[in-house]
Amino acid sequence: MARGFNKVILMGNLTRDPEVRYTVDKRTWARFTLAVSRQWKNSKGELQENTDFIQVVVWGPQAVNCERYLSKGRPALVEGRIQVRNYEDKSGNRRFITEVVAQNVTFLGGKKDDYRGGSKGSSADNDDFASMKEKGFGDDDFPLDISEMDENEGKEDEEADIPF
Repeated sequence: MARGFNKVILMGNLTRDPEVRYTVDKRTWARFTLAVSRQWKNSKGELQENTDFIQVVVWGPQAVNCERYLSKGRPALVEGRIQVRNYEDKSGNRRFITEVVAQNVTFLGGKKDDYRGGSKGSSADNDDFASMKEKGFGDDDFPLDISEMDENEGKEDEEADIPF
């Protein structure tokens, strides 16, 4: 029998926050849905769009990181493999689930709070760049006098001191 190849790379936005769970032997796993859109032009030249909603499962420490850093609306790049599982429901019907088992999840975009309407904390809690003085840096915190750096400017004939 020939070897198969099962690799998936998806980029989309989360439709909900990741849901972390634990197996009976305390293995961590997370589940989330990724909305992946595609666009094309139909025969009349009109722009069409379709979105697929794909279930993603992540295992181990990366599952915890997904819960910590991903949230609804956040873009993510998922690399993994397709898995099809089946089970019998309470009525005795066989059900099939197709999902992507992620081997690597790359967090795209900004902070988690940026996709929830922003952080309402202090400026130290978010990445707003206030002026240096507002953050408590005074003139004495920088002992280097930048004017000394241009001391040899204009002396092209002299060799520069290279420390190696």
